[in-house]
Amino acid sequence: MKFTAEQIAGILEGTIVGDPQVEVSKLAKIEEGIKGSLTFLANPKYKQFIYTTNASITIVNLDFEPEQELTTTLIKVEDAYGAFTKLLEYYNQIKLNKTGIEQPSYISDSAKIGAEPYIGAFTYIGNNVTIGNNVKIFPNSYISDNVTIGDNTFVFSGGKIYSDCVIGNNCVINSGAIIGADGFGFVPDEKGEYSKVPQIGNVIIEDYVDIGAGTTIDRATLGSTVIRRGVKLDNQIQIAHNVEIGRNTVIAAQTGIAGSTKIGENCQIGGQVGIVGHITIGNNVKIQAQSGIGRNVKDNEVLQGSPALNYGDYNKSYVYFKNLPKIVKNINEIEKRVNGNN
Repeated sequence: MKFTAEQIAGILEGTIVGDPQVEVSKLAKIEEGIKGSLTFLANPKYKQFIYTTNASITIVNLDFEPEQELTTTLIKVEDAYGAFTKLLEYYNQIKLNKTGIEQPSYISDSAKIGAEPYIGAFTYIGNNVTIGNNVKIFPNSYISDNVTIGDNTFVFSGGKIYSDCVIGNNCVINSGAIIGADGFGFVPDEKGEYSKVPQIGNVIIEDYVDIGAGTTIDRATLGSTVIRRGVKLDNQIQIAHNVEIGRNTVIAAQTGIAGSTKIGENCQIGGQVGIVGHITIGNNVKIQAQSGIGRNVKDNEVLQGSPALNYGDYNKSYVYFKNLPKIVKNINEIEKRVNGNN
């Protein structure tokens, strides 16, 4: 799809310096721009590249004044980076704006599908499923019985949503994510053999939640595993049964959260964090990458380490951690002198 500088300036409410009819069909970094591409200049560190770029159009800040001759058409805006981001969102909407039902796919007669759907090939939609308006379900996805999906939600290729789960409006479920698999519930008998505990709850995902590729969210044993509004989950995260994650919390890749733990609002959790079950983590908590959390955490704490310490205490302690060989050597020398004097 091609756009002229005039069309782009109209979307961004920008001013054109150059050819308003020049066309672009791709996006590029300014240092890698080629003919037919659109780029931007926001960081002064990259200013040199605007004089050598082959990009057909470059978005710049209003105060930019060239010091050399340019071959690229400029679109001047208040905030070049913000404008380019807006354009990326616009481009993405167009690219993903598919509609229709591809074949082969299976849709139960009892399923209810809203207006303007896209259902990709080899998708399965089970009994009594309710799907809102403008929902996009990409190929090879599985939507089990009694699932509800709200308006404007995306389920990318290979997404799996098990029975009875509820997905809100404006959510994104990326490829390979699994919503509602059984929780890890087993009990040993007197022989040490394990029997499965039936997992009959569900998963509730509220509005504006993003779920990364390969992330798994287990259904509750009873009740619901709940992901509150605005939560952002990275790739390859494990969330166990009956966990609750508060509004606008963000969690980075490879974090694991054990069963029945409650996490508050506006928390920031780094990658590869391990969190034990049946604890409560307060609001506005920050947990550094690779930390291990084995206790309740109060509001506004900042933690690091395994087991995790207060962030400030960890940094103070680290001074001693890295000097332990030297400290031990000094202690040994002191002991020798003391023992020699005796």
